[in-house]
Amino acid sequence: MVTDLMDSSCRVAFTAYLHDIGKFAERAKLAVAAEKLEIAKQLHCPRWDNRYSHIHAAYTSLAFEQLEKFFPETIGNDVSPFGAWRTTDVDDSLINAAANHHKPETYLQWIIATADRLASGFEREDFEQYNAAEDRPNYIQTRLHPLFEVLQRNAAHLKEADYQHRYPLAPLSVNSLFPVDRQQAEPSDKSAAVAQYHQLWQQFCGQLEQIPSSHRRQWPLWLDHFDTLWQTFTHAIPSATAGKVIPDVSLYDHSKTTAALAVALWRYHEELGHDQSLVATHLKQRAGEHGWGEQKLLLIQGDFFGIQEFIFAGGAETQKKASKLLRGRSFYVSLLTEIAALKVLDALQLPCTSQVINAAGKFLIVAPNTPATIEKLNQARNEINHWFMSQTYGQASIGLAALAAAPSQFISKTANDRPFKALLNALFRQLEVQKFHRFGLLSNKQEAILAWAAPYKVCRYNNRLPAAENGVAPLSADQIEIGRLLTQTDTLLLSKQRLPGVHSLTLPMLGYWVSFSERGQLNQFAPPAQSGELRRCFDISLPQNEAAVLFNGFSRRNINAYVARFKENEISRNGFNEQRYGKSLADDDADVAADRIKTLNHLACEDKWQDADSANYLGIEALATLKGDVDNLGAIFQDELASASFARMAGLSRQMNNFFAVYLPWLCMSKYPNTYTIFAGGDDFLLMGAWRSQLLLANSMRQEFHRYVAGNSLIHFSAGMFVSKPGTPISYLGSQAEELLSDAKSYGAGEKNAVACFGKVVGWKQFAELLQAASSLRDLRERYGRRQLSTAYWYDVLQLSDLSAKALDDPKANIWRSRLGYRTFRTFKTEKDKAIRDELMQLIGGEINRHRDNYRIALTTFIYTYRK
Repeated sequence: MVTDLMDSSCRVAFTAYLHDIGKFAERAKLAVAAEKLEIAKQLHCPRWDNRYSHIHAAYTSLAFEQLEKFFPETIGNDVSPFGAWRTTDVDDSLINAAANHHKPETYLQWIIATADRLASGFEREDFEQYNAAEDRPNYIQTRLHPLFEVLQRNAAHLKEADYQHRYPLAPLSVNSLFPVDRQQAEPSDKSAAVAQYHQLWQQFCGQLEQIPSSHRRQWPLWLDHFDTLWQTFTHAIPSATAGKVIPDVSLYDHSKTTAALAVALWRYHEELGHDQSLVATHLKQRAGEHGWGEQKLLLIQGDFFGIQEFIFAGGAETQKKASKLLRGRSFYVSLLTEIAALKVLDALQLPCTSQVINAAGKFLIVAPNTPATIEKLNQARNEINHWFMSQTYGQASIGLAALAAAPSQFISKTANDRPFKALLNALFRQLEVQKFHRFGLLSNKQEAILAWAAPYKVCRYNNRLPAAENGVAPLSADQIEIGRLLTQTDTLLLSKQRLPGVHSLTLPMLGYWVSFSERGQLNQFAPPAQSGELRRCFDISLPQNEAAVLFNGFSRRNINAYVARFKENEISRNGFNEQRYGKSLADDDADVAADRIKTLNHLACEDKWQDADSANYLGIEALATLKGDVDNLGAIFQDELASASFARMAGLSRQMNNFFAVYLPWLCMSKYPNTYTIFAGGDDFLLMGAWRSQLLLANSMRQEFHRYVAGNSLIHFSAGMFVSKPGTPISYLGSQAEELLSDAKSYGAGEKNAVACFGKVVGWKQFAELLQAASSLRDLRERYGRRQLSTAYWYDVLQLSDLSAKALDDPKANIWRSRLGYRTFRTFKTEKDKAIRDELMQLIGGEINRHRDNYRIALTTFIYTYRK
């Protein structure tokens, strides 16, 4: 199943991946004998002015020795392409190739060293200065700077001291995702800083032992587990602390991109049979036939087209299974993207580390630019197109675009230009072109018109698909089954053969079987893991608490969604609170018990509340569909990244994805439980839930995102929220939320950073003020009683707020003030009502004067809250 070429590629990846493990080990003060350390320095560290620099390289070899027993075999007779143990080419061992990246000598050492420099975007002179530089005196106390904070205009003119935030040195968790004040993150003394690193190292070593030992026999599977482990414990470690480099790239992102580049470089020269000594010379000189100008790399992008149409596809009975369908289809999008990337990696015999970006239906793979690669990529593309045409009938697709690149294009900047920025621009343009080449219909590889046979009519849940004998298309059946299994399992298995004893989907996806299991059952899959039949094993559980370390012994994918569940106190003595939920009992998907999933009909009732005076439940039954994405993200990637590099780009993508894929589900779970995260990842989100809760969630998201990006006002998102009655077709919900998001993106003079709801578009600051205004109205009503403040009065106020907006162009419209006074006086005529009359005029008059017709958001929120 796993070829020698795949194993060899994994070894190259692993070597490059851990070339800087010494930085972690050195800062943690790894216990080693002084004599052994001195020998390691002589072997692996460059020497300048009678001193060694980059001592971490020595620690790389020492750390390898200590941890080697937990790795797949790295010494022995079969460790190609590295020198076998006790042979004449032992100098080209895996450990030497990793540790000699600052003083490379052999071909493989130059492959690793070149990848290291490309990932950082070093131009020759910049690297020479960095290579000779000493670590800053307080390098162990230095903490990772947020990339988001440096994404500012004129960032090149700022000094490091201008950046006020750092990431805490801690394993990856919900809490550690957020930057904190510099003083809070950076210890004032060295001993405390070393203690933090030592604790982190001990946790890392302990968790390394938890990776299933049976998986060590399969490099691709084990390496995927290790990738998650390494991310968990190095996401907040600065990669570079020497010279004048601002430490804003994590050790994880530098390691990952170095590994991807190293494998592609090695495979390029290996497959084309180039002379190794000549390649080493040209890589050192950055010139010559095999130097940095040769297009050795192929950047492969994948993108899922038609996500919204796929998730919100409608059928005659879609509403009956709406909850499970939405969960299943959303997960299916992430799953298809994951499997498409795996299909490309397997076809090209590349390890998981060659995939440097994986978020929100998009991925980026670094491959060798060889004829064999292009041929196999075209074959994989055709197979992916065929699957989508035969299973979705053109409703969705995954496009693959490939761009050849030379190492010189990865340099951040030269004296005359910014090569990597130009490469990024070319990548974005090419993916846009690919959107117009879906399915390759012009390549004569696909039929432009599909044969249609539907003896059992169309699917009850997707009218674009032919039904099976039971009236349901296999694709829809699997999506419903996923919606069920996601609430009961926490582990996802991808295999080339169907696995026994687990829940498997009936339809293979792009040639892989998909199964769901639980963490405790992993040991039973040791045989397929050892044979290579088990290709991937993912932890898809949600965080259990905000401090929980996001590693459970094997690879993790943050592709699961949060779904609302019943709590014990929400269920009455008779098993159901009929007064709150009422008609939602008619939903045939309703299964009410503690910890059971709430249907959309249930969610629509969750913002009803019990009035203390009447004991009746007030408030409308309504759902809100909330859709949003980050504004101008393409421009941020292409224009605002002042010191663009491959590692920075990968880090920015990963961190952006983590807010929506990791933090947002946790935010819903912990503070806004009556929510479904239909889709959350990359730079966008799609949520459904109780209408008022979604208003508050949107406002909270905006505040938390601002904190997440270290207060950078340049980075923000817009959102549209559509409020609807339960039972509204789900396809309509998606299209309306999309329209409202488009309205929000048109806010102001292209500034965006807005939210659209209740027919209005406002900036986020004003939105927060309007929610507070609605709360003030509720306080006022509670103080003066509901009988005096009738619904009719508030609808009159709505009309007057609309009239006030015209006053800017029509002076006659200023009559709104007089009409408000008259209407308020008619409601509160007596002298004893003067206090409330004056307060209403001051409060409402002031809010209308400030917000004009946008006050509708506050008024509508208030009216809907009290409607019977």
